[in-house]
Amino acid sequence: MQVNPDRVQLIETKAQNITNPNKRIRGDIRRLRVFPVVIMLALFLGAGLLVDGLWLAGKAKLAQILLSQAWARTLEDGQEHKPWPWADHWPTARLVSKAHGIDQIVLAGDHGAVLAFAPGMNMQAAQPGGAGTIIVSGHRDTHFGFMQDLKQGTEVAIETRERTFRYRVHKTQIVDSRTTTINPDSSNDQLLLITCYPFDTLEAGGPLRYLAFASAID
Repeated sequence: MQVNPDRVQLIETKAQNITNPNKRIRGDIRRLRVFPVVIMLALFLGAGLLVDGLWLAGKAKLAQILLSQAWARTLEDGQEHKPWPWADHWPTARLVSKAHGIDQIVLAGDHGAVLAFAPGMNMQAAQPGGAGTIIVSGHRDTHFGFMQDLKQGTEVAIETRERTFRYRVHKTQIVDSRTTTINPDSSNDQLLLITCYPFDTLEAGGPLRYLAFASAID
């Protein structure tokens, strides 16, 4: 019996047409199964970032309440008071910028554990009332976010146990912490505010810093 080659090819083509749609259907089903997983992962990551941001902001605000109470006791008796029993830091000053609605307690020291709760004052640099540069640091995404709006001429005040010192911003500058050093033994009586830069980045720990120099008014 002689087989017609054209008929064989026609049968194979029909078979492929039947098989290929089945393959496409199975592929579509697999993609539909994967899609919800991708959506869930994206939502999970987004929720994690949101919760983390809210936690940092909430912790910073709660800490300022406890720090304010400790600072009030310091103003009453002139002694150092820890904000909570296990703290390894204490309030040393109060930072005020009326133009930006800022009223924050400043802690002694500027290491990571301090900056997680409040701005910190470098205790090896000059202190309010003394000659040199007072250095206060804070995180750009919590306490020192207002620094992006600091302009020349803005007044900033530092309250200590003894008195209030007033400063006026005269310069802002972006520097690379890897190549820039700060001399706290300046002959000028000034305040230096430091935070990370840029302000809107999602990455933490970059090398850039945003500086605001403020000269003493009185």
